[in-house]
Amino acid sequence: MLPTRISSAPHREMVKYEVTVTTANLAQSTTTNNVFIKLVGTDGESKRTWLTSLLGAAAFFRGVEFTFSVSCPTSIGKLVLIEIDKKPLPLLPEDSWFPNKVQVKSPEGDTYHFPIYRWIDDNQVIRFREGTALRLVEDTHHLGKYNRAKELKQREEEYGWKVYAEGIPHCIKVDNPFSLPCEVRFSFTKATQFLLTASSGLTELKLKGLADTNEHWSSIDALEKVFCCKRTDISDYVQKHWKDDDFFGYQMLNGVNPVMIRRCSVLPDNFPVTDEMVFIQGGGTIEEEMQKGNMFLLDYKRFDGVKANIINGKKQYLMAPLVLLHRTPDDKLMPIAIQLKQKPADDNPIFFPTDSEYDWLIAKIFVRSADFNEHQLNVHLLRTHLLAEVFAVSLLRNLPMVHPLYKLLVPHTRYNLQINYLARLLLISPKGVFTQFAASGGEGMFTILKTALSSLTYSSLCIPEDIAERGMDSVPNFYYRDDGLKLWDIIQRFVQGVLGHYYKTDAEVQQDSELQKWIQDIFEHGFLSQQSTGPSRRVP
Repeated sequence: MLPTRISSAPHREMVKYEVTVTTANLAQSTTTNNVFIKLVGTDGESKRTWLTSLLGAAAFFRGVEFTFSVSCPTSIGKLVLIEIDKKPLPLLPEDSWFPNKVQVKSPEGDTYHFPIYRWIDDNQVIRFREGTALRLVEDTHHLGKYNRAKELKQREEEYGWKVYAEGIPHCIKVDNPFSLPCEVRFSFTKATQFLLTASSGLTELKLKGLADTNEHWSSIDALEKVFCCKRTDISDYVQKHWKDDDFFGYQMLNGVNPVMIRRCSVLPDNFPVTDEMVFIQGGGTIEEEMQKGNMFLLDYKRFDGVKANIINGKKQYLMAPLVLLHRTPDDKLMPIAIQLKQKPADDNPIFFPTDSEYDWLIAKIFVRSADFNEHQLNVHLLRTHLLAEVFAVSLLRNLPMVHPLYKLLVPHTRYNLQINYLARLLLISPKGVFTQFAASGGEGMFTILKTALSSLTYSSLCIPEDIAERGMDSVPNFYYRDDGLKLWDIIQRFVQGVLGHYYKTDAEVQQDSELQKWIQDIFEHGFLSQQSTGPSRRVP
């Protein structure tokens, strides 16, 4: 009898995908947890695969790039997304990991890039799309559509809206900084720098005996000891020239708040300055100089009637001044008249450079005080921080990571949400620094913010339109304008180039429901649905 021949099924060779993982070169970005990945393609998916190597946990150390192999029975087609999760080793704690990117090379030789650039600090499965930007209409595969909808649903839950105070932009709804999603929190390095800066500043004040003192300044010169360790060429120049009229005018053009000054073509009715009251270098009348474009106005009318703060039991003073400035033949901007309150009255005189030295100096100090409060509350807090938070939260709620607008904007939202939470907690809360120590703190602060938002226009946030509306197109020595317009042009050309690649017509913009929801949220939660001041509910 012949022996029976045993046949076996032909061996099917597995196909392999090369998976390269790059961990960021950031403090605390390393993970010692086990990392797992699943590849999802148009024709199938891999098993959840443990990324292991001879390096062990060192493959995910800070700054390390390492390549792993993931096997599949057959090709899974064009890659759509990857799923990543991690599990701590027995007896070891869960840690945070910051991968920069994952690169996958398919058996067919195609390379797929998956940008990560975020913290992963729990054991949940997180999905990341292939790096090619896709509008909703271009995301045709059912897996892409499903993941897109699931991602947005989760983000709506993570990034909710909260009304911090009536009449000001809404903010993110969180209980504390640690309840912020990990992807928007401070990095370890940022948190360390923040704490070091704050603690070193407080320590310096304590060493100088200034942290808890209620004593009055004995003289202006006594302020020198506050800044003795922070001297620069600029600070020395300011200390030497802060009383000078030409430097006062220069600061309105190129100081911290160069967006208040405007060309004056008609004097306000409540600012009754006459030719007999002022001295104009080069001769001429106020009307003639206005016709030549040489007269400029500062009007802090939003402070009129605002209740000033009480500090250490003492009522503070918050003026609502009007300032008339003249451009001299040698192109200096000189203040020629100051009225500290809005309504002309016997107890509201107009101050001039010909008044006594200290009357004129105190009038200018009150203007600088008003300018400080205008800059801090309107220009800085409202227009920079609070509105930026609205744009950021709306972006994170309404646009998936694969959307081209998300990819364009998300790097510019970095740290905004946490720094704004800390501002609300430490600066403008009932026990915040601004509330306790600024003339406009407390009740007046929110009155000013509400008034500023109600009069804010979208065009005033755009430098070219703002410069033109204020009549500041051709004023000499206006470096904020000169530098700002160059930067604006660079940014505009870049943004226009990116968006023009994805949107060829206005109709394509109008049909992008995700983009339209983004701008609608900004209109409702940022500009509080004010048709007269905010952007349109839809674009374009």
